[in-house]
Amino acid sequence: MIVETDSGSGFCFGVENAVKITEKALLTGEKVYSLGPIVHNDMEVRRLMSLGLININREKFSNLHDCKLLIRAHGEPPDTYLTAEKNNITIIDATCPIVKKLQARIKENWLRSKEMNGQIVIYGKSGHDEVIGLLGQTKNEGILISSPEDLSKLDFTRPVILFSQTTMSISSYRNIGGLIRERMINAGVTDPDSILKVNNTICAQVSNREPHLRAFAKKHDIIIFVSGKESSNGKLLYNACREVNPETRFVSSPEEIERKWFEGKHSAGICGATSTPKWLIEVIRELIITF
Repeated sequence: MIVETDSGSGFCFGVENAVKITEKALLTGEKVYSLGPIVHNDMEVRRLMSLGLININREKFSNLHDCKLLIRAHGEPPDTYLTAEKNNITIIDATCPIVKKLQARIKENWLRSKEMNGQIVIYGKSGHDEVIGLLGQTKNEGILISSPEDLSKLDFTRPVILFSQTTMSISSYRNIGGLIRERMINAGVTDPDSILKVNNTICAQVSNREPHLRAFAKKHDIIIFVSGKESSNGKLLYNACREVNPETRFVSSPEEIERKWFEGKHSAGICGATSTPKWLIEVIRELIITF
């Protein structure tokens, strides 16, 4: 059986940068806390914990003092930085540069929107770590849209400034923008483009990877998609692969792979999310080539 690993899979720049920052911080031998898992991949989190990283939740964070805290690639709301300053916590900021820039854009537009009675709208997953940080830039006054059903939250006669979580589907985001425009017209707005601004904030590494993986998935009899179960990007890319190849299997560790999946198959492709480490993909490849 031919086994091919997708050369484009593995950490995106933001996650790779965060992991390198974390590894460097752990070399000092001091305690380093992470507010939530640094990446949505349990195998990589366990590896970093074995090096000394300590994961904590928000409740424990509020009681921390005089220590070092890692801000993950997903970013954090302003309140986190204020709490850290009050409690003499040293911040190690590993926020993805793309997310950091998006946070600044949302804050700037939120302040401007007040002058025009506008609405800051963020398309993303409710409760997602990145979304919590994005909404925090608006003091949680921004409106979160996760599906077309949520559009009822908007006033279609008022200006809308639309942003997206960086890891959402670009086609779904375009659909949301189109629906808002349609409902503005239905509400009597003669020129919706004059009060609707749709910002292109989906990460190019995410949007480009989707068509690439669709082409990759078509080439093989079976696809092993490697990702953490909590990864928003992982779910998106897995579904993209499965749409073109029903023989796509989602796994988070080598232990989940079953030999019977490969019976009668002549080629297998292995790929993963932007939060999947290359070392894990390689471990799974080494297992599959023994079948």
